[in-house]
Amino acid sequence: MPDKVETEDKIVIETLGDGASLAECLQPRHYIDSDHPRIVEFARDAIGGSHDRVKQAVKLYYAVRDLVRYDPYNTPLKSEAYKASTCVMQGYGYCVTKAALMAATARAVGIPARVGFADVRNHMTTKRLTEYMGTDIFYYHGYADLWLDGKWVKATPAFNKELTDKFRLKSLEWDGREDSIYHPYDLQGQRHMEYLRYHGAFVDVPFATIRETFLKVYPGMPFLSGEADQPVGDFAKEAEAENAA
Repeated sequence: MPDKVETEDKIVIETLGDGASLAECLQPRHYIDSDHPRIVEFARDAIGGSHDRVKQAVKLYYAVRDLVRYDPYNTPLKSEAYKASTCVMQGYGYCVTKAALMAATARAVGIPARVGFADVRNHMTTKRLTEYMGTDIFYYHGYADLWLDGKWVKATPAFNKELTDKFRLKSLEWDGREDSIYHPYDLQGQRHMEYLRYHGAFVDVPFATIRETFLKVYPGMPFLSGEADQPVGDFAKEAEAENAA
């Protein structure tokens, strides 16, 4: 049976994902390519000399959150673009690819990890992105799920602190012990993020499912094809301009 997840004002359904074992969640995959040299290097630099699993995970979280810029415009619906190694080499990604990177770095240091997905209503997007999407619902919003101290713990390293400052949002912190998902309200008490449905967690990014869903629900996003010659926007600058005092 699916799990029921309590939120502030509703119950959403969490499906079971692919039911991968812990051993499978330690192995390199096509998108979570944890054996890629750049992934291994990034992970080792992030954890430094720490040997404690929880402390390692927290260090990885903040490295992925703040050293890899959030950019929803420049990840085309192409397989190569969704690899964790592509994300780290580019230095930017969006929630799905940054979650894949978080999972990949965790596996690289021996922490079982997977990627989870939820449909969320985001009240703090920019006007341009909302126009492209035609909705404020972000389907298949991605987060990472790490096995720490005998349980799965959610971590969401999508928005770098510089970006949340521009949006006047609380930066999303994580202690490696409790789930880290987005706040329902911003610093002004306005609605920020509502979790509508959880799709569960997977041993690798379900790219085919995400691609099929995006093409159906976001027909007005031409840059998803990857055919645009120039970036269609600068998300951080849009956020700063729309939230200027």
